[in-house]
Amino acid sequence: MNNTLIKGLSLLEALAHSPNPLGITELSEQTRIPKSNVHRILQALVALDYVTKDLVSGKYKPSIRMWSLGTATRAHFDLARLAMPFMQLVRDRTRENVHLAVLDGTHVVYVEKLDSLEPVRPQTRLGGRGPANCLATGMAIVAFYDSKRLAEFSKKLECCSPLTVTNPSEFIEEMKRVRQRGYSVSRGQLRESVIGIAAPIRDNFGTVIASIGLSAPTERVKRSLVKSIGLLLTSVASDISASLAGSLPTRELDTAFAAIARKR
Repeated sequence: MNNTLIKGLSLLEALAHSPNPLGITELSEQTRIPKSNVHRILQALVALDYVTKDLVSGKYKPSIRMWSLGTATRAHFDLARLAMPFMQLVRDRTRENVHLAVLDGTHVVYVEKLDSLEPVRPQTRLGGRGPANCLATGMAIVAFYDSKRLAEFSKKLECCSPLTVTNPSEFIEEMKRVRQRGYSVSRGQLRESVIGIAAPIRDNFGTVIASIGLSAPTERVKRSLVKSIGLLLTSVASDISASLAGSLPTRELDTAFAAIARKR
């Protein structure tokens, strides 16, 4: 049996079960792995993006890639299961594509989706990926990065269409606006004919871990509808977050759906 693999998994388990980042000494004490080995294995895990190092404290924590890997075992994963009833509500009332997404590095990964009820719809696939800066589902997560992490992300912007924001300063300003209003909008930034709107989902610590988004042909979503859909998704995302924390959802959804119905 591969001892390095066993040690690496032991370190990942220790980090996953800890509510706080851990240092090399703490990990060595918990796993009984020599500190020199802990340091060497952690460097490999950081290089593979399964672990991240806090530059201030020097301690380590699991990365979003490790969390994303867990979504592959969807039958045992609460987020997709808890989000599905809310996704069905949004899809059935709006008739548009609805996605549940997480980040893997600089890209969005769709961990659940429901297709539009309309014959013409944007084509996406479960497990599909796309540049986070071009997608509303990605921006709804990235916008809640701390300033240092957001600045680093803004240096890696991809261009998907003539409407993609690729200037780092402009992108950071847009992320500030997303934070203020609570939802993101990508009108033509991935494909000129597609609009996406999304809102962040938080875990029980208040950390943004995913997003729920809607995508549709731009011609089908009038500008007057964008705010209503954004507020609806914000309310739905809040309910999913509450469900993850074991709380009862709010009862604001009917009001949000009614606002959309009035403007259609």
